[in-house]
Amino acid sequence: MKAPLNRKVFVVGYGAATPLGATFDKTWRRAVKGEAGFRKVTRCQVDSACDIVGEIPDWNPLDLAFTDAKEVYNWNAAFVILTVAVCKEALENAGIVMDDKISPRMACLIGSAINGSDAFRAGVHDLEQRGPLRVSPYLLPNLCANLPSGKAGVLLKFTGPIFSPQGACASGNHAIGIGARMIRDGDCDFVLAGGVDTPIMPEIIHGFANMNATIKVQSGDRAYTEHDQASRPFSSDRRGFVLSEGAGVVVLAAEEVIKAYGLKPKAEVLGIGWTSDAHHYTAPHAPTIIRALKETIDDAGLKPEDIQYINAHGTSTPKGDAMEIKCLREAFGKKMEKIPVSSNKSQLGHTLGATAAIEAALTIEGMNKGIILPTINHLPDLALADVDVVPNEARQQKYEIALSNAFGFGGTNCCVIFRGV
Repeated sequence: MKAPLNRKVFVVGYGAATPLGATFDKTWRRAVKGEAGFRKVTRCQVDSACDIVGEIPDWNPLDLAFTDAKEVYNWNAAFVILTVAVCKEALENAGIVMDDKISPRMACLIGSAINGSDAFRAGVHDLEQRGPLRVSPYLLPNLCANLPSGKAGVLLKFTGPIFSPQGACASGNHAIGIGARMIRDGDCDFVLAGGVDTPIMPEIIHGFANMNATIKVQSGDRAYTEHDQASRPFSSDRRGFVLSEGAGVVVLAAEEVIKAYGLKPKAEVLGIGWTSDAHHYTAPHAPTIIRALKETIDDAGLKPEDIQYINAHGTSTPKGDAMEIKCLREAFGKKMEKIPVSSNKSQLGHTLGATAAIEAALTIEGMNKGIILPTINHLPDLALADVDVVPNEARQQKYEIALSNAFGFGGTNCCVIFRGV
């Protein structure tokens, strides 16, 4: 194998579809205002108190310029067309126009936690209710984890490597990390890196409810009448995360091609750290999370005191939030008291495999605009009183180096450090 080129890697664009908006710009505008995107589930019917979710508002794949009724019918795994739309937005945001030189040098790595589960659900229904000949011939492609990247390639005309990093709720950061390494080593010049999940279906909602992961909004809870208050990371009354759908993609590029094509860098990918817990299928494990944090800082060539902002995993579960703060205290020591730590999931809920990529884009946009997004719905928790969680309102504050955390089921941990440019 050839020796690595050791190139610097930058983010040059991004796209997103979230419970705050069907594009990144719409998401950002509402996020700065401190809004949340939660409502009673409309995508399906459930018999559960865990019925407050995050749905992408005004999302209809038939409204897209590149779809029609037949296309939407055949590709009934919602994560496929959603990925194509967000990849298209990300390239447009970056100002990249595909040509014969860029096409073979662009990869697409889109991770997911549940992939095409909705298409499988439809296939089971068709088999049982309509007979074996009515099972869609598109079922198997709809289930393939790499298919969203492949469909994006068909529309956007890139032919570099496509695959799906499967890191559960850390998938987006895994995609960024792997993509950055591929560019650094010279395997490609550009990467569409991100994650997508469309989990708003009865089986997934009830499954999370039965494992006590999502919030049960019952009479007496402040979210019972004010649904936007359902997600409250680091708050004294946090009771579980809000399940959400979404997609996020960042465009990575090598330093020299940025100059060659006149692109504008938004941030440098400075460090990656990844570990696995070998501990429990859902419960986080402090030693390996701490190691991931320290290895990310080391990979970036920094010291803990160099970090100026932390975008927390911050799901709004009692144990998870407490464990993350415990690990941050261990990794940063007394310096933690001076580092703002906020959670975008207070506004977006948990978009599973998409969450890390969406949060990376929001972090970088915040660096460029001198804004730290807040942890909304916050009521002080005495056990976390020493931590600045940027409560309730966005903050005007310049910062150049940010750490973004992501942890997932199966004990997978991946953190990324970005430096503004």
